[in-house]
Amino acid sequence: MVETRTIIGPALPNIPWEEKPEGCREVVWRSSRNPIIPRDAISSSNSVFNSAVVPFGDGFVGVFRCDDKARFMALHFGRSKDGVSWQIDEEPIQLITLDSSRRLAMGYDPRITLLEGRYYITWCNGFHGPTIGVAYTQDFVTYYQLENAFLPCNRNGVLFPRKIGGMYAMLSRPSDKGHTAFGDIFCSLSPDLTFWGMHRFVMGTIGGWQGVKIGAGPVPIETTEGWLLFYHGVCGSCNGFLYSMGAALLDRDEPWKVLHRCRTYLLSPQRDYECWGDVPNVVFPCAALADAETGRLAIYYGAADTVVALAFAQVDEVIDYIKRNPTLARR
Repeated sequence: MVETRTIIGPALPNIPWEEKPEGCREVVWRSSRNPIIPRDAISSSNSVFNSAVVPFGDGFVGVFRCDDKARFMALHFGRSKDGVSWQIDEEPIQLITLDSSRRLAMGYDPRITLLEGRYYITWCNGFHGPTIGVAYTQDFVTYYQLENAFLPCNRNGVLFPRKIGGMYAMLSRPSDKGHTAFGDIFCSLSPDLTFWGMHRFVMGTIGGWQGVKIGAGPVPIETTEGWLLFYHGVCGSCNGFLYSMGAALLDRDEPWKVLHRCRTYLLSPQRDYECWGDVPNVVFPCAALADAETGRLAIYYGAADTVVALAFAQVDEVIDYIKRNPTLARR
């Protein structure tokens, strides 16, 4: 009998992992070592959160959002042997660009996508308002900045890890200059990672925990059931916004088509480090590692806009959860 695997991709035998605690009834469970990165991980940082992690060499590397003590946002490189204990560079990443008008003005909420042998970093850049910056590196030493992907204002730019129909594809969430009180996910296509168009609506707010706005989280994971997309959803309360994590399955050939989308969240702010911080009540996923051999997932998320935390899941359980708790609504 030929063994079938749900995740389409390589094995990752050294993926960070903890078994589900006895008696846990949740599909996603938290690391017992949370928060894995404290707010003062480097000498200048007020907070470290909403960051990106990928396998590299015999360990892991990351691009981390570090807000300094003047509350300016910058991207810093970090490395880890096990994906849990991290060393983050004191100095921010410097980008090589031929056009100073689009240089990295600020950097927050990065993602990293391995695509055609390069590691592409997308982040929220400043260009007359927030927009999606794009850069690439092959060694995490030298970084080359490309054109900003979109006009302002836009956030949560997430590249797919392969071409789709011969085109590069990116998810994003058009926004405004402030603490956006609205937002839907769109998909855009490009022949060259410079010129973006063919914009397609993917899905929008539908009430409850995802009633105010939603945004793409980690790089989509290709599975036999479709692209697995973790995303954040936001609801309003008498005490402000509350950010939780859900998941959806997108069509592998037309990723703007939603196959399944969960009605109930997978992870919400419940622990002290998620509820107390610079921005209370935030679970904001930005990176996910996947092991095609075992189906294990390790999900990195920002907690309370202050620290980095880690959670775990099995891909088949997540997909089953999405299908068992469905919503057919796209808006």
